[in-house]
Amino acid sequence: MVSIDELPIRSELRGLTAYGAPRIDVPVRLDTNENPYPLPDDLVDEVLALLRPVLRDLNRYPDRDALALRAALARHLEAEGGPPLDAGRVWAANGANEVVQQLLQVFGGPGRLAMGFEPSYAVHREIARSTGTAWCGAPRARDFTIAPDAARAAIVEHRPHVVLITAPNNPTGTAVSPDTVAALYDAAQSAGPALVILDEAYVEFQRTPSPLPLIEERPLLVVVRTLSKGLGLAGLRLGYLVGAPAIVDAVQLVRLPYHLSAPTQAIALALLERAAARLGNVDRITAERDRLVRELRAAGYEVAASETNFVQFGRFRDTRRAWREIVARGALVRDGGVPSWLRVSVGTPAENDVFLAAVADGLP
Repeated sequence: MVSIDELPIRSELRGLTAYGAPRIDVPVRLDTNENPYPLPDDLVDEVLALLRPVLRDLNRYPDRDALALRAALARHLEAEGGPPLDAGRVWAANGANEVVQQLLQVFGGPGRLAMGFEPSYAVHREIARSTGTAWCGAPRARDFTIAPDAARAAIVEHRPHVVLITAPNNPTGTAVSPDTVAALYDAAQSAGPALVILDEAYVEFQRTPSPLPLIEERPLLVVVRTLSKGLGLAGLRLGYLVGAPAIVDAVQLVRLPYHLSAPTQAIALALLERAAARLGNVDRITAERDRLVRELRAAGYEVAASETNFVQFGRFRDTRRAWREIVARGALVRDGGVPSWLRVSVGTPAENDVFLAAVADGLP
């Protein structure tokens, strides 16, 4: 049997391991930032009924351009307080990661550079690599915020073709103000022009206002969102972007034909019409997040300010040993690669109680 080392793969992929979190059988899994509340049975029944005609026609290809879904996403954003939109300014794909991949296929690639502000979402770096885009990680401040002056200087120095901003940031939970996004956009255009991607995967949980309205006057600013977190639809794998119509036209140059299945489009449409029922859990999650922050600090941990559905806490002398001890006590959290810190997703109150008990006695 041939091994991966014997395959004629691209040289920059040799010796790497695939992105992912360990799958461990423990009572409480709080490592992947999932919404802990499943769909209620009555909502499942409604969606199943709506799926019947779609399933009957699975011998046919789906709507290649997902026009009805994109129009529904535009309405959803407007209902949440966004600017007036239509389907021509929205694009959808299989999760926010595929949206970012399509953007880097268009605006990145060989001979081009993408920049992110680290520590941040590790998949952005991996997507850059997979699209042949060079990567530059600019550092965040000690409190994990983006310092505008230092960020602008990094942009001017490296002149990236794509700038990625995670707001709020994963894995630290840190918010980014609209003023900071505007300042980085201006710097990117003066050094560029460059596409600025604002990844708002956790926007439903933040207190800081979203920079989404900035897209009205900034044609190279793209906001990327997902249905995975606030709406609790991680298994559906549906992400989308909002931007100028020309950006939407551009990503269609690289999207695969019929990339969104008919069931994906139908389920997303049905649940967007019932979004209020799912978003009702956001207040419960943010209240539990704030409880985790209070109790972790009371127990002597340092906790990064969070506006997401997870909390980064530390600092540990031996991060890996601390992670193993928490797992042994029944809760799976995430070692996100930030030295001396771990990350815990917000679960149900009962799940959070298990986690808090696991860390109550102190860790190395």
